[in-house]
Amino acid sequence: MEIGVLIIAAAISAGSSLLFAVLGGILSEKAGVIHLGTEGIMLIGAVISCITFVHTKSLVFSLLAALLAAGSLGLIHAFLCVTLRANQIVSGLAITLFGTGFSAYLGKSVAGEALSVSVPKVHLTFLEPIPFIGRIFSHLDIFIWVSILLSILLYIYMFKTSWGLHLKAVGDSPTTSDVMGISVMKFRYFHIIAGSMLMGVAGFYLIMVYSPNWIEGMTAGRGWIAIALIIFARWNPLLAIFCAYFFGGLDALGFRIQLFDIGIPSYFLKMIPYLATIFVLMFIGWKNRKKPPLEPKSLGIPYFREQRF
Repeated sequence: MEIGVLIIAAAISAGSSLLFAVLGGILSEKAGVIHLGTEGIMLIGAVISCITFVHTKSLVFSLLAALLAAGSLGLIHAFLCVTLRANQIVSGLAITLFGTGFSAYLGKSVAGEALSVSVPKVHLTFLEPIPFIGRIFSHLDIFIWVSILLSILLYIYMFKTSWGLHLKAVGDSPTTSDVMGISVMKFRYFHIIAGSMLMGVAGFYLIMVYSPNWIEGMTAGRGWIAIALIIFARWNPLLAIFCAYFFGGLDALGFRIQLFDIGIPSYFLKMIPYLATIFVLMFIGWKNRKKPPLEPKSLGIPYFREQRF
């Protein structure tokens, strides 16, 4: 029972940064734009948060700085992919490479500096008497609850509102959306930038809550896992919660196994989430090989509006 509580609590903590990143990727891809810049944006969000906190000691300013930095990279990606109609994969990879290198340069001034961050917790005392559940959910930090609430709100937005139907239309058939009076460019710009900001929050959470110490490349591939989880979650924000926590649990499990000294090298244990990602994608591809694709039909395809004379 004790080990189960520890693993689930660690899975929720480790999976929360993934959840923010997955939600950001879903927003961008539902609008029809592939976003492979997750890893770089997470790193930029993390290092900017760290530098801001070192100088201001304010969690709010650190979050705002991460949002601004990530939103700026999202604006660049939107400009390249929507306005200039550049290759979306190349643009995303360029942002990841830029974010990786630039974060390493910026992080030199704060490398190894421990952050004494006090993150507010939500104390649900009425849950404490409940066995197992009370020990896990009664004292979670506020950002975990924000990520869960955000997932629910995004689900309602995407599947229960007219704006969500417009978003689906833009991702599936931008030409038809344009004819119906929906601004494809505005929708794509907004959702790419908003999605990038959520990726920045993922980096913020990673360094402010999960591991309060800047290390070069500290995301360690979490951005790439988040991209895979978009497919695993079937572009559904609610499914993204369980997918993120599942892979967060695999990440946490590797550390817990090391405590039992079973003789498996730590490098192999750290490979567990990445191997699981590969196997899950292989399984999903095999299972859905005869089914119609679930992704937005215009995903990755630049929209060329008919010239008007």
